[in-house]
Amino acid sequence: MADTTDLYDVLGVGRDASADEIKKAYRRLARDLHPDVNPDPETQERFKEVTAAYEILSDPEKRQRYDAGPDAFGGAGFGSFGDIFEAFFGAGMGGTSRGPRTRVRRGADSLVNLTLDLAEAAFGATKEISFDSAVVCEQCTGAGTAPGTFPETCGTCQGRGEVSQVQRSFLGQVMTTRPCPRCGGVGTVITRPCPGCGGDGRVEQRRTVTVKIPPGVEHGMRIRLSGEGEVGPGGGPQGDLYVQVVEREHDVFERDGDDLHCKVSLPMTAAALGTSLTLTTLDGEETIDIKPGTQSGEVIRLRARGVPHLRGVGRGDLHVHVEVRTPTHVDGEQERLLRDLAKLRGEEHPDGTSGSGGLFGKLRDVLGGR
Repeated sequence: MADTTDLYDVLGVGRDASADEIKKAYRRLARDLHPDVNPDPETQERFKEVTAAYEILSDPEKRQRYDAGPDAFGGAGFGSFGDIFEAFFGAGMGGTSRGPRTRVRRGADSLVNLTLDLAEAAFGATKEISFDSAVVCEQCTGAGTAPGTFPETCGTCQGRGEVSQVQRSFLGQVMTTRPCPRCGGVGTVITRPCPGCGGDGRVEQRRTVTVKIPPGVEHGMRIRLSGEGEVGPGGGPQGDLYVQVVEREHDVFERDGDDLHCKVSLPMTAAALGTSLTLTTLDGEETIDIKPGTQSGEVIRLRARGVPHLRGVGRGDLHVHVEVRTPTHVDGEQERLLRDLAKLRGEEHPDGTSGSGGLFGKLRDVLGGR
């Protein structure tokens, strides 16, 4: 419902709007809010409100009475949109008596977190989850009454579920109808409630259900199990169970959608000369060729070694990020060999300096070498 109780604001027109302007405003709103176009419950309530406002303002006599203000109805005022409608039609927003309501109602939905490792999320799994939920009371089988007893007709509303009240106003008697305050509109009362559930027809109990995880799910996704939620009051139908995936961090791989990323560290000699290494992927061990001259920061892509796509065929890729290690300490023989290599490659003084201030001399000083 809108916060305003002004019917002109509900339709978005001024108080001096013509009958044609009111009709156009209603048609425009009804076209956007009609349940066939927008089934959202909140939007449907808004559609009912707009329709009710139009029914009043499109009728010259009702509009004149409304424009006269609350004084025309005994000075009681309009506390809500429902009060306005009751003043004209005498029975709430629907305008008709609904009779007693059912005590049986649908249960609430439940939400349970399920922690999975990367392989389970990638390839799917079948898991059992346990959680506390409302189930049908075994003592009364959902009736809510003590053994051998039954609900009794409400003495306040005589089983109608509603009570009516007649008020006098400037225009005569106005009758309003509301749900019975004693039975809550049900029409019956439980005088001797079940000792097991206190009259609710359900109790809390630990349940275990099996859920099938499809391949490709990721952190935060929810899987719906229809009819596996809480039992409703009075033993009503169960709501739904939503299983929310919590993906555990992996020691090696970092996930980005359906792609995986990992880092391998190579000594500078292996990066320079080329080598091969064995990497354990989600599919098992796999050999990766490192080409000679590989630089730190290069990325090797292994196609279709990532996570299967949740919807559709195929898989993401595995991206292997190469990190080249530079030695932090070299002994005398190693340093001599490195200097010989640098001399052969013309890299003795790559920064333009001479003597011990060259690259290897600076590297030795920074790293604590000789």
